[in-house]
Amino acid sequence: MNRIVFLFTAILLIGTAGISTAQEEWSLQKCVDYALENNIQIKRQELNADYSRNQVSQAKSDRLPNLNAGVSNSFSFGRSLNNDNVYENVNSTQLNGSLSSNLTLFNGFILQNTIEQSRLDLQAAIQDLQKTRDDIILNIAAAYLEILFAEELSLIAEAQIEVTRQQIDRTKKLIEAGSLARGALLEIEAQLAREELQLVNDQNRVQLAYLNLYQLLELPVEKSFKIKEPVLPEIKANVTMSNSFDVFKNAVNLRPEIKAAQLRVESARQQLEIAKGNQYPSLSFGANYNNQYYNIMSSDFQQLSFGEQLKSNSRYGFGFNLNIPVFNRFQVQNGISNAKLQITDYQYQLQNTRNALRQDIEQAYTNALAALNRYISSEKAVESTREAFRYTEEKFNVGMVNTVEYNQSKNNLTIAQSELLQAKYEYIFRAKILDFYNGVPIEL
Repeated sequence: MNRIVFLFTAILLIGTAGISTAQEEWSLQKCVDYALENNIQIKRQELNADYSRNQVSQAKSDRLPNLNAGVSNSFSFGRSLNNDNVYENVNSTQLNGSLSSNLTLFNGFILQNTIEQSRLDLQAAIQDLQKTRDDIILNIAAAYLEILFAEELSLIAEAQIEVTRQQIDRTKKLIEAGSLARGALLEIEAQLAREELQLVNDQNRVQLAYLNLYQLLELPVEKSFKIKEPVLPEIKANVTMSNSFDVFKNAVNLRPEIKAAQLRVESARQQLEIAKGNQYPSLSFGANYNNQYYNIMSSDFQQLSFGEQLKSNSRYGFGFNLNIPVFNRFQVQNGISNAKLQITDYQYQLQNTRNALRQDIEQAYTNALAALNRYISSEKAVESTREAFRYTEEKFNVGMVNTVEYNQSKNNLTIAQSELLQAKYEYIFRAKILDFYNGVPIEL
Protein backbone atom coordinates (compact mmCIF):
# COMPACT_ATOMS: atom_id res chain seq x y z
CA MET A 1 0.00 0.00 0.00
CA ASN A 2 2.83 2.40 0.86
CA ARG A 3 4.51 1.62 -2.49
CA ILE A 4 1.28 2.46 -4.35
CA VAL A 5 0.94 5.79 -2.52
CA PHE A 6 4.60 6.55 -3.22
CA LEU A 7 4.24 5.77 -6.95
CA PHE A 8 1.04 7.83 -7.23
CA THR A 9 2.70 10.79 -5.50
CA ALA A 10 5.75 10.52 -7.74
CA ILE A 11 3.56 10.53 -10.87
CA LEU A 12 1.76 13.66 -9.66
CA LEU A 13 5.03 15.42 -8.92
CA ILE A 14 6.51 14.51 -12.30
CA GLY A 15 3.36 15.70 -14.09
CA THR A 16 3.32 18.95 -12.16
CA ALA A 17 6.99 19.51 -12.90
CA GLY A 18 6.34 18.85 -16.59
CA ILE A 19 3.54 21.43 -16.68
CA SER A 20 5.66 23.98 -14.84
CA THR A 21 8.59 23.40 -17.17
CA ALA A 22 6.41 23.70 -20.24
CA GLN A 23 4.81 26.96 -19.12
CA GLU A 24 5.79 29.68 -21.55
CA GLU A 25 7.52 32.90 -20.53
CA TRP A 26 6.17 36.18 -21.91
CA SER A 27 8.15 39.40 -22.04
CA LEU A 28 6.47 42.77 -21.71
CA GLN A 29 6.80 43.30 -25.47
CA LYS A 30 5.07 39.99 -26.17
CA CYS A 31 2.21 40.94 -23.86
CA VAL A 32 1.87 44.28 -25.62
CA ASP A 33 1.96 42.71 -29.10
CA TYR A 34 -0.71 40.18 -28.13
CA ALA A 35 -2.98 42.88 -26.70
CA LEU A 36 -2.60 45.15 -29.73
CA GLU A 37 -3.66 42.27 -31.95
CA ASN A 38 -6.52 40.85 -29.88
CA ASN A 39 -7.95 43.55 -27.61
CA ILE A 40 -11.65 44.19 -28.24
CA GLN A 41 -11.44 47.93 -27.56
CA ILE A 42 -8.73 48.26 -30.18
CA LYS A 43 -10.75 46.20 -32.67
CA ARG A 44 -13.75 48.49 -32.14
CA GLN A 45 -11.62 51.56 -32.73
CA GLU A 46 -10.31 49.93 -35.91
CA LEU A 47 -13.92 49.52 -37.03
CA ASN A 48 -14.51 53.23 -36.38
CA ALA A 49 -11.49 54.07 -38.53
CA ASP A 50 -12.79 51.78 -41.31
CA TYR A 51 -16.17 53.49 -41.08
CA SER A 52 -14.47 56.88 -41.48
CA ARG A 53 -12.60 55.57 -44.53
CA ASN A 54 -15.92 54.62 -46.07
CA GLN A 55 -17.17 58.14 -45.39
CA VAL A 56 -14.20 59.58 -47.27
CA SER A 57 -14.83 57.22 -50.17
CA GLN A 58 -18.51 58.16 -50.29
CA ALA A 59 -17.74 61.89 -50.17
CA LYS A 60 -15.44 61.51 -53.17
CA SER A 61 -17.99 59.39 -55.02
CA ASP A 62 -20.68 62.05 -54.57
CA ARG A 63 -18.90 64.11 -57.25
CA LEU A 64 -19.74 61.47 -59.87
CA PRO A 65 -22.99 61.40 -61.88
CA ASN A 66 -25.58 58.89 -60.78
CA LEU A 67 -27.40 56.47 -63.07
CA ASN A 68 -30.75 54.87 -62.27
CA ALA A 69 -32.94 52.51 -64.25
CA GLY A 70 -36.61 51.76 -63.76
CA VAL A 71 -39.06 49.23 -65.19
CA SER A 72 -42.80 49.08 -64.56
CA ASN A 73 -45.55 46.82 -65.87
CA SER A 74 -49.30 47.44 -65.61
CA PHE A 75 -52.40 45.48 -66.61
CA SER A 76 -55.71 47.07 -67.57
CA PHE A 77 -59.09 45.26 -67.82
CA GLY A 78 -62.32 46.62 -69.25
CA ARG A 79 -62.62 50.17 -70.45
CA SER A 80 -59.18 51.81 -70.25
CA LEU A 81 -56.96 54.31 -71.97
CA ASN A 82 -54.93 52.80 -74.81
CA ASN A 83 -51.60 53.83 -76.26
CA ASP A 84 -53.32 56.32 -78.64
CA ASN A 85 -54.95 58.09 -75.67
CA VAL A 86 -58.36 56.68 -76.59
CA TYR A 87 -60.62 54.76 -74.19
CA GLU A 88 -61.46 51.25 -75.37
CA ASN A 89 -63.20 48.29 -73.83
CA VAL A 90 -60.23 45.89 -74.15
CA ASN A 91 -57.73 44.21 -71.90
CA SER A 92 -54.16 45.42 -72.24
CA THR A 93 -50.72 45.42 -70.68
CA GLN A 94 -48.13 48.18 -70.73
CA LEU A 95 -44.38 47.86 -70.08
CA ASN A 96 -42.40 51.04 -69.32
CA GLY A 97 -38.64 51.46 -68.99
CA SER A 98 -36.49 54.46 -68.12
CA LEU A 99 -32.89 55.58 -67.52
CA SER A 100 -31.96 58.80 -65.74
CA SER A 101 -28.73 60.45 -64.69
CA ASN A 102 -27.88 63.59 -62.72
CA LEU A 103 -24.59 65.43 -62.16
CA THR A 104 -24.03 68.23 -59.66
CA LEU A 105 -22.07 71.04 -61.30
CA PHE A 106 -22.03 73.53 -58.43
CA ASN A 107 -23.54 73.54 -54.95
CA GLY A 108 -21.64 76.18 -53.02
CA PHE A 109 -18.50 74.01 -52.67
CA ILE A 110 -20.40 71.64 -50.38
CA LEU A 111 -18.98 68.55 -52.10
CA GLN A 112 -15.37 69.72 -51.77
CA ASN A 113 -15.80 70.77 -48.14
CA THR A 114 -17.52 67.48 -47.30
CA ILE A 115 -14.56 65.55 -48.70
CA GLU A 116 -12.13 67.61 -46.63
CA GLN A 117 -14.26 67.19 -43.50
CA SER A 118 -14.44 63.43 -43.94
CA ARG A 119 -10.65 63.30 -44.33
CA LEU A 120 -10.21 65.20 -41.08
CA ASP A 121 -12.67 62.87 -39.34
CA LEU A 122 -10.68 59.88 -40.61
CA GLN A 123 -7.43 61.31 -39.24
CA ALA A 124 -9.13 61.95 -35.89
CA ALA A 125 -10.40 58.35 -35.81
CA ILE A 126 -6.87 57.09 -36.48
CA GLN A 127 -5.58 59.20 -33.57
CA ASP A 128 -8.35 57.79 -31.36
CA LEU A 129 -7.16 54.32 -32.31
CA GLN A 130 -3.60 55.21 -31.34
CA LYS A 131 -4.82 56.64 -28.02
CA THR A 132 -6.60 53.36 -27.25
CA ARG A 133 -3.43 51.44 -28.06
CA ASP A 134 -1.37 53.71 -25.80
CA ASP A 135 -3.82 53.25 -22.91
CA ILE A 136 -3.63 49.47 -23.29
CA ILE A 137 0.18 49.60 -23.33
CA LEU A 138 0.28 51.67 -20.13
CA ASN A 139 -2.19 49.38 -18.36
CA ILE A 140 -0.22 46.28 -19.36
CA ALA A 141 3.05 47.84 -18.19
CA ALA A 142 1.46 48.67 -14.83
CA ALA A 143 0.10 45.11 -14.46
CA TYR A 144 3.48 43.66 -15.47
CA LEU A 145 5.31 45.71 -12.85
CA GLU A 146 2.70 44.79 -10.24
CA ILE A 147 3.52 41.12 -10.81
CA LEU A 148 7.24 41.80 -10.39
CA PHE A 149 6.54 43.76 -7.21
CA ALA A 150 4.31 41.03 -5.75
CA GLU A 151 6.85 38.33 -6.57
CA GLU A 152 9.63 40.25 -4.83
CA LEU A 153 7.41 40.66 -1.77
CA SER A 154 6.94 36.90 -1.74
CA LEU A 155 10.69 36.39 -1.89
CA ILE A 156 11.14 38.71 1.08
CA ALA A 157 8.49 36.77 3.01
CA GLU A 158 10.16 33.46 2.16
CA ALA A 159 13.54 34.80 3.29
CA GLN A 160 12.03 35.99 6.57
CA ILE A 161 10.45 32.58 7.16
CA GLU A 162 13.79 30.88 6.57
CA VAL A 163 15.45 33.19 9.11
CA THR A 164 12.68 32.49 11.63
CA ARG A 165 13.00 28.73 11.16
CA GLN A 166 16.73 28.93 11.74
CA GLN A 167 16.07 30.98 14.86
CA ILE A 168 13.60 28.36 16.07
CA ASP A 169 16.34 25.71 15.79
CA ARG A 170 18.77 27.92 17.72
CA THR A 171 16.14 28.72 20.34
CA LYS A 172 15.44 25.02 20.91
CA LYS A 173 19.12 24.45 21.55
CA LEU A 174 19.27 27.40 23.94
CA ILE A 175 16.23 26.05 25.82
CA GLU A 176 17.83 22.62 26.07
CA ALA A 177 20.95 24.31 27.41
CA GLY A 178 18.85 26.22 29.94
CA SER A 179 19.75 29.66 28.54
CA LEU A 180 16.18 30.55 27.55
CA ALA A 181 12.74 29.87 28.90
CA ARG A 182 10.34 27.75 26.85
CA GLY A 183 8.06 30.76 26.36
CA ALA A 184 10.63 32.25 23.97
CA LEU A 185 10.11 29.32 21.61
CA LEU A 186 6.35 29.80 21.65
CA GLU A 187 6.74 33.48 20.74
CA ILE A 188 8.98 32.70 17.78
CA GLU A 189 6.71 29.88 16.60
CA ALA A 190 3.79 32.34 16.71
CA GLN A 191 5.91 34.75 14.67
CA LEU A 192 6.55 31.97 12.14
CA ALA A 193 2.81 31.37 11.83
CA ARG A 194 2.22 35.06 11.15
CA GLU A 195 4.98 35.14 8.55
CA GLU A 196 3.60 32.05 6.84
CA LEU A 197 0.20 33.73 6.69
CA GLN A 198 1.84 36.83 5.18
CA LEU A 199 3.54 34.61 2.60
CA VAL A 200 0.16 33.17 1.64
CA ASN A 201 -1.22 36.69 1.26
CA ASP A 202 1.77 37.71 -0.87
CA GLN A 203 1.38 34.63 -3.06
CA ASN A 204 -2.32 35.42 -3.47
CA ARG A 205 -1.31 38.92 -4.50
CA VAL A 206 0.90 37.41 -7.20
CA GLN A 207 -1.98 35.32 -8.50
CA LEU A 208 -4.34 38.30 -8.52
CA ALA A 209 -1.73 40.37 -10.37
CA TYR A 210 -1.45 37.63 -12.98
CA LEU A 211 -5.23 37.46 -13.22
CA ASN A 212 -5.37 41.22 -13.81
CA LEU A 213 -2.80 40.90 -16.62
CA TYR A 214 -4.69 37.96 -18.19
CA GLN A 215 -7.89 39.97 -18.15
CA LEU A 216 -6.20 42.98 -19.74
CA LEU A 217 -4.95 40.67 -22.47
CA GLU A 218 -8.40 39.03 -22.64
CA LEU A 219 -6.56 35.74 -22.35
CA PRO A 220 -8.24 32.67 -20.82
CA VAL A 221 -6.66 31.49 -17.56
CA GLU A 222 -6.02 28.05 -19.06
CA LYS A 223 -3.61 29.74 -21.49
CA SER A 224 -1.58 31.12 -18.61
CA PHE A 225 2.10 32.03 -18.76
CA LYS A 226 4.89 33.27 -16.53
CA ILE A 227 6.30 36.70 -17.14
CA LYS A 228 9.92 36.96 -18.13
CA GLU A 229 11.86 38.80 -15.46
CA PRO A 230 13.48 41.84 -17.09
CA VAL A 231 16.64 43.68 -16.16
CA LEU A 232 15.22 46.72 -14.37
CA PRO A 233 17.01 50.07 -14.59
CA GLU A 234 19.30 50.91 -11.73
CA ILE A 235 18.05 53.73 -9.52
CA LYS A 236 20.71 56.15 -8.39
CA ALA A 237 20.57 59.10 -6.05
CA ASN A 238 21.83 61.46 -8.76
CA VAL A 239 19.29 60.36 -11.37
CA THR A 240 17.78 63.21 -13.41
CA MET A 241 14.27 63.44 -14.82
CA SER A 242 12.86 65.63 -17.55
CA ASN A 243 11.04 68.66 -16.20
CA SER A 244 7.27 68.27 -16.38
CA PHE A 245 6.93 71.48 -18.41
CA ASP A 246 9.42 70.21 -21.01
CA VAL A 247 7.62 66.88 -21.18
CA PHE A 248 4.31 68.68 -21.70
CA LYS A 249 5.73 70.81 -24.54
CA ASN A 250 6.82 67.63 -26.34
CA ALA A 251 3.66 65.70 -25.52
CA VAL A 252 1.38 68.41 -26.96
CA ASN A 253 2.98 67.77 -30.36
CA LEU A 254 3.08 63.99 -29.99
CA ARG A 255 0.05 62.74 -28.09
CA PRO A 256 -2.78 61.32 -30.23
CA GLU A 257 -5.55 62.67 -27.98
CA ILE A 258 -4.30 66.23 -28.64
CA LYS A 259 -4.07 65.61 -32.37
CA ALA A 260 -7.57 64.10 -32.44
CA ALA A 261 -9.02 67.12 -30.60
CA GLN A 262 -7.26 69.53 -32.97
CA LEU A 263 -8.53 67.63 -36.00
CA ARG A 264 -12.10 67.80 -34.71
CA VAL A 265 -11.81 71.58 -34.41
CA GLU A 266 -10.73 71.68 -38.08
CA SER A 267 -13.59 69.33 -38.97
CA ALA A 268 -16.05 71.67 -37.27
CA ARG A 269 -14.67 74.56 -39.34
CA GLN A 270 -15.30 72.55 -42.49
CA GLN A 271 -18.85 71.94 -41.27
CA LEU A 272 -19.26 75.71 -41.04
CA GLU A 273 -18.16 76.04 -44.68
CA ILE A 274 -20.66 73.34 -45.63
CA ALA A 275 -23.42 75.22 -43.84
CA LYS A 276 -22.45 78.45 -45.61
CA GLY A 277 -22.58 76.62 -48.94
CA ASN A 278 -26.34 76.25 -48.57
CA GLN A 279 -26.63 80.03 -49.12
CA TYR A 280 -25.49 79.69 -52.74
CA PRO A 281 -27.51 78.56 -55.78
CA SER A 282 -26.92 75.00 -56.94
CA LEU A 283 -26.62 73.91 -60.57
CA SER A 284 -27.02 70.37 -61.85
CA PHE A 285 -27.24 68.64 -65.20
CA GLY A 286 -29.71 65.85 -65.86
CA ALA A 287 -30.54 63.46 -68.70
CA ASN A 288 -33.22 60.79 -69.10
CA TYR A 289 -34.40 58.14 -71.55
CA ASN A 290 -37.87 56.50 -71.57
CA ASN A 291 -39.52 53.79 -73.66
CA GLN A 292 -42.62 51.60 -73.50
CA TYR A 293 -44.33 48.61 -75.03
CA TYR A 294 -48.14 48.44 -75.26
CA ASN A 295 -49.98 45.17 -75.85
CA ILE A 296 -53.73 44.83 -76.40
CA MET A 297 -55.05 41.36 -75.56
CA SER A 298 -57.30 41.06 -78.62
CA SER A 299 -56.87 39.01 -81.75
CA ASP A 300 -58.79 41.61 -83.82
CA PHE A 301 -56.32 44.41 -83.13
CA GLN A 302 -53.24 44.76 -85.33
CA GLN A 303 -50.38 46.19 -83.29
CA LEU A 304 -46.75 46.94 -83.91
CA SER A 305 -44.12 44.41 -82.91
CA PHE A 306 -42.01 44.82 -79.75
CA GLY A 307 -39.00 46.13 -81.68
CA GLU A 308 -41.04 48.54 -83.76
CA GLN A 309 -42.74 49.93 -80.65
CA LEU A 310 -39.39 50.52 -78.97
CA LYS A 311 -38.23 52.49 -82.01
CA SER A 312 -41.33 54.62 -82.18
CA ASN A 313 -41.96 55.10 -78.43
CA SER A 314 -38.45 56.10 -77.31
CA ARG A 315 -38.09 59.48 -75.62
CA TYR A 316 -35.02 61.18 -74.26
CA GLY A 317 -33.98 64.54 -73.03
CA PHE A 318 -31.49 66.52 -71.00
CA GLY A 319 -31.30 69.84 -69.27
CA PHE A 320 -29.94 72.01 -66.53
CA ASN A 321 -31.53 72.66 -63.17
CA LEU A 322 -30.75 75.81 -61.19
CA ASN A 323 -31.99 76.00 -57.63
CA ILE A 324 -31.82 79.42 -55.92
CA PRO A 325 -32.46 79.49 -52.16
CA VAL A 326 -34.73 82.42 -51.30
CA PHE A 327 -36.38 81.53 -48.00
CA ASN A 328 -36.11 78.18 -46.20
CA ARG A 329 -37.59 79.01 -42.79
CA PHE A 330 -34.16 80.20 -41.52
CA GLN A 331 -32.70 76.69 -41.80
CA VAL A 332 -29.51 77.98 -43.45
CA GLN A 333 -28.94 80.73 -40.87
CA ASN A 334 -29.56 78.36 -37.96
CA GLY A 335 -27.28 75.77 -39.54
CA ILE A 336 -24.48 78.35 -39.77
CA SER A 337 -25.08 79.41 -36.16
CA ASN A 338 -25.01 75.80 -34.93
CA ALA A 339 -21.78 75.16 -36.86
CA LYS A 340 -20.14 78.12 -35.11
CA LEU A 341 -21.30 76.81 -31.73
CA GLN A 342 -19.85 73.40 -32.61
CA ILE A 343 -16.46 74.99 -33.35
CA THR A 344 -16.47 76.68 -29.94
CA ASP A 345 -17.44 73.44 -28.22
CA TYR A 346 -14.62 71.50 -29.89
CA GLN A 347 -12.18 74.26 -28.93
CA TYR A 348 -13.27 73.82 -25.32
CA GLN A 349 -12.78 70.07 -25.67
CA LEU A 350 -9.29 70.67 -27.05
CA GLN A 351 -8.44 72.87 -24.07
CA ASN A 352 -9.83 70.26 -21.67
CA THR A 353 -7.71 67.59 -23.33
CA ARG A 354 -4.61 69.77 -23.03
CA ASN A 355 -5.38 70.47 -19.37
CA ALA A 356 -5.91 66.77 -18.63
CA LEU A 357 -2.63 65.88 -20.33
CA ARG A 358 -0.78 68.57 -18.38
CA GLN A 359 -2.29 67.35 -15.11
CA ASP A 360 -1.38 63.72 -15.90
CA ILE A 361 2.21 64.69 -16.68
CA GLU A 362 2.53 66.87 -13.57
CA GLN A 363 1.05 64.08 -11.45
CA ALA A 364 3.41 61.50 -12.96
CA TYR A 365 6.40 63.82 -12.44
CA THR A 366 5.45 64.58 -8.83
CA ASN A 367 4.85 60.90 -8.05
CA ALA A 368 8.13 59.88 -9.70
CA LEU A 369 10.09 62.50 -7.77
CA ALA A 370 8.40 61.50 -4.50
CA ALA A 371 9.05 57.81 -5.21
CA LEU A 372 12.71 58.56 -5.95
CA ASN A 373 13.09 60.40 -2.65
CA ARG A 374 11.32 57.57 -0.83
CA TYR A 375 13.58 55.03 -2.50
CA ILE A 376 16.73 56.88 -1.44
CA SER A 377 15.45 57.19 2.12
CA SER A 378 14.17 53.61 2.21
CA GLU A 379 17.48 52.30 0.93
CA LYS A 380 19.25 53.93 3.86
CA ALA A 381 16.51 52.70 6.21
CA VAL A 382 16.92 49.10 5.02
CA GLU A 383 20.66 49.21 5.60
CA SER A 384 20.32 50.64 9.10
CA THR A 385 17.39 48.36 9.98
CA ARG A 386 19.25 45.31 8.72
CA GLU A 387 22.23 46.21 10.88
CA ALA A 388 19.93 46.81 13.85
CA PHE A 389 18.30 43.42 13.34
CA ARG A 390 21.68 41.72 13.11
CA TYR A 391 22.68 43.33 16.38
CA THR A 392 19.36 42.40 18.02
CA GLU A 393 19.68 38.82 16.78
CA GLU A 394 23.13 38.50 18.31
CA LYS A 395 21.83 39.77 21.64
CA PHE A 396 18.81 37.45 21.43
CA ASN A 397 21.07 34.45 20.89
CA VAL A 398 22.83 35.17 24.14
CA GLY A 399 19.64 35.99 26.03
CA MET A 400 20.13 39.76 26.28
CA VAL A 401 16.78 40.62 24.60
CA ASN A 402 13.44 38.87 24.70
CA THR A 403 11.42 37.49 21.78
CA VAL A 404 9.14 40.53 21.62
CA GLU A 405 12.09 42.83 20.93
CA TYR A 406 13.56 40.32 18.49
CA ASN A 407 10.27 40.01 16.53
CA GLN A 408 9.81 43.79 16.52
CA SER A 409 13.26 44.30 15.05
CA LYS A 410 12.60 41.63 12.44
CA ASN A 411 9.24 43.19 11.53
CA ASN A 412 10.88 46.58 11.17
CA LEU A 413 13.29 45.09 8.63
CA THR A 414 10.42 43.54 6.67
CA ILE A 415 8.51 46.84 6.60
CA ALA A 416 11.60 48.73 5.46
CA GLN A 417 12.23 46.23 2.67
CA SER A 418 8.58 46.43 1.54
CA GLU A 419 8.66 50.22 1.48
CA LEU A 420 11.86 50.11 -0.55
CA LEU A 421 10.20 47.81 -3.08
CA GLN A 422 7.10 50.00 -3.32
CA ALA A 423 9.20 53.11 -3.94
CA LYS A 424 11.30 51.27 -6.49
CA TYR A 425 8.40 50.10 -8.67
CA GLU A 426 6.48 53.33 -8.22
CA TYR A 427 9.44 55.30 -9.53
CA ILE A 428 10.06 52.93 -12.44
CA PHE A 429 6.42 53.09 -13.57
CA ARG A 430 6.09 56.87 -13.24
CA ALA A 431 9.41 57.43 -15.00
CA LYS A 432 8.26 55.15 -17.82
CA ILE A 433 5.05 57.20 -18.12
CA LEU A 434 7.09 60.39 -18.47
CA ASP A 435 9.27 58.75 -21.12
CA PHE A 436 6.12 57.53 -22.90
CA TYR A 437 4.73 61.07 -23.02
CA ASN A 438 8.09 62.12 -24.47
CA GLY A 439 7.65 59.63 -27.31
CA VAL A 440 9.90 56.91 -25.88
CA PRO A 441 8.37 53.38 -26.11
CA ILE A 442 7.91 51.51 -22.83
CA GLU A 443 10.47 48.74 -22.58
CA LEU A 444 11.67 46.59 -19.71
